Amino acid sequence: MIALVGWILFEAVQRFFEPVQILGGMMLWVAAGGLLVNVLAFWLLHSGEKENLNMQAAAVHVLGDLLGSVAAIVAAIVILYTGWTPIDPLLSVFVALLILRSAISLARQSGHILMEGTPKGLDMEEIKSDLLNSVAGIEDVHHLHAWSLTATRDVMTLHARIAGGVNADAALNAIMERLSHKFQIEHATVQIETEACSH
Repeated sequence: MIALVGWILFEAVQRFFEPVQILGGMMLWVAAGGLLVNVLAFWLLHSGEKENLNMQAAAVHVLGDLLGSVAAIVAAIVILYTGWTPIDPLLSVFVALLILRSAISLARQSGHILMEGTPKGLDMEEIKSDLLNSVAGIEDVHHLHAWSLTATRDVMTLHARIAGGVNADAALNAIMERLSHKFQIEHATVQIETEACSH
């Protein structure tokens, strides 16, 4: 999407310096047809899974096409009634900048996932404190690491030291249940320790 914005801006600048003949009537009808198709496509995508980055990217792409169709309709009307052709590249630049904002946001989210950054909204200290206070028999929680596999699936690893006599399986199940219900972490790898961590 960012590359597409770059191409649109390049073409718009070219048209400022080298204007081309524009058939306003044909442009208006083609843009109107494109608008109808894009409104339907955007509605279908917008009613899907909103947290999925692929769906968001597809929606941004269709939104860009939709805005492009609206801009083309406006440009066609201006050209038909005034003959002022620079409106076409001007509106192209405006639409490109709108698309760029959403595209950069999606690129940042994707980059954060690819670089295995800590998921937004997860506080490691809060998780540690919560497990110590809510799961009986835990003496220490350390080596917490969390990252995202997708925009909707977070994973975690941690070490938990339990007191002597505490059932390790029971402690593990309690930790997993707490992570799932309190922090929506459905997949975690937990190392149970009975002595001080060697790492």
